[in-house]
Amino acid sequence: MPNSDTDPLKQFCDHPTSFEENVYAYPVVSRRSGGISLGVNLNPDKVCNFDCIYCQVDRDVAAKVQKVDEQILLGELKALLTAYRTGSLFEHLKFCDVPQKWRGLNSIAFAGDGEPTSYRRFPEIIQAVIQLKQAVQLPDVPLVLITNATLFDREAVKKGLQLIVTDRGEVWAKLDAGTQGYYQQVDRTVISLDKVLQNITEIAQQTPLIIQSLFMNINGKPPASSEVDAYCERLNGIVEQGGEIKLVQVYTVARVPTEDCVTPLSNAEVDQIAETVRSQTGLQVESYYGN
Repeated sequence: MPNSDTDPLKQFCDHPTSFEENVYAYPVVSRRSGGISLGVNLNPDKVCNFDCIYCQVDRDVAAKVQKVDEQILLGELKALLTAYRTGSLFEHLKFCDVPQKWRGLNSIAFAGDGEPTSYRRFPEIIQAVIQLKQAVQLPDVPLVLITNATLFDREAVKKGLQLIVTDRGEVWAKLDAGTQGYYQQVDRTVISLDKVLQNITEIAQQTPLIIQSLFMNINGKPPASSEVDAYCERLNGIVEQGGEIKLVQVYTVARVPTEDCVTPLSNAEVDQIAETVRSQTGLQVESYYGN
């Protein structure tokens, strides 16, 4: 389901994990959420167990804070939720020209500058945000976890995932590759692709997942067709083992990465990959484009 009619919004290219004086909570116009998303940064120290080649987080710049102060975080998020509910958010220079159809508050997303499930009090902060939504009379805003799926086997993470699912939220699990070699080139981590696939499969056996997959040019070259075929085989493997994938997001870079060897695919290239995924897996697929 291509989104070429809406992708030109300049806000898609501007997703800083800060807003005014905030440290942890920030609003963005999200092409994948289809509207306003309030981000929650549980990794302000910029520590991540992936070192993705396409990441836009500049780790050469020192982090402002090293730890999460949950009271400040919840205060910032409450202020943003209130600003949305009163409409004052759209008086801000960054959001005043957002078209009406993109003004819905479609998610509170745990994302930020690292892997959110690595936060030591992950289930506790999920529960606190659920309670906050209720307190500000916005209980139906869905929680979204944007994750690399590396830590799903931890008991604390399982508790947090269950809270999100029970609250009718969504888990967006990253899968950027079909082979170990390409996975290592793109995500650059000591954690194996097999481990990620095992984690995704086990959670997908319990609750439907959204798979988020970013494809790009590396040194001017798109992923090989054999890599896309291998990626489709991985998706089929998850489903064959009883996992449920409700949607596959095929997208490319929209914001400037820190490494200049990475550039966006063309709209046609994104659509070609999406069509390959549809034809080889039968899954629902949505396309999201670059600049």
